Amino acid sequence: MRDVSIIPFSENESIIVAVDNSGAIGMKEYDELKAPYSIISYFAFRTSVMECIAAGGHPFSVIIHNLCDDDAWLELVNGVQSGLEELGFGHDVHITGSTESNFSLKQSVLGMTVLGKAAAGKNQPKLYMGEQQLAVIGLPLVGKEVMEKQEEIAPLSLFYEISRIEGVIIIPVGSKGILYELNQFFSEEISDQLIQVDVDVLKSSGPSTCFIVSYPIQQENVIKTRAQSLFHPIRWI
Repeated sequence: MRDVSIIPFSENESIIVAVDNSGAIGMKEYDELKAPYSIISYFAFRTSVMECIAAGGHPFSVIIHNLCDDDAWLELVNGVQSGLEELGFGHDVHITGSTESNFSLKQSVLGMTVLGKAAAGKNQPKLYMGEQQLAVIGLPLVGKEVMEKQEEIAPLSLFYEISRIEGVIIIPVGSKGILYELNQFFSEEISDQLIQVDVDVLKSSGPSTCFIVSYPIQQENVIKTRAQSLFHPIRWI
């Protein structure tokens, strides 16, 4: 199951609903991973907006579900705004949300919903083995690695830039890993014995620190030039 729904809205338009959440990450005493709320908000937004864009949507609203604390709200908004600025969307996207203020949880909990608009019928097609070239952009990272290896994370701006290249299909990689996402891509099941790539295809990619790109061979140099050291080709064995 992908964390995105495509809902027909009219003859010409669909609404994209993309979601993400995090728990036990924040600044509370019992949080398992300590991180500023602006950071966890940025990465929750990042995951959701990548799913939205990958489904062909352009975001118009972000909804923050804050179960961290009243005092965390401004930082959470700042994290979303950082992501929007990185994408170049500026003030075109409305931010709203709600805070649980009746009860205080012992651990931080955050939910994020991104709403987008897409042309009706915009769906990613199933591919066949060998039909297009494949690569992973960025590394799969999770937990403390996300804070410690930020230079290995595919930037949001790069994700958006590559998504706009003609003939390209993109899929963000989440907690189930690269191999799982590849198997959403293709009509035939793929095992890790069929592919060769210099990253761990079974490892969680946490807040979508990497993504898969499928592209026609004539676009390879363009993508490699833009991704540089973050480019990891996938080859069939």
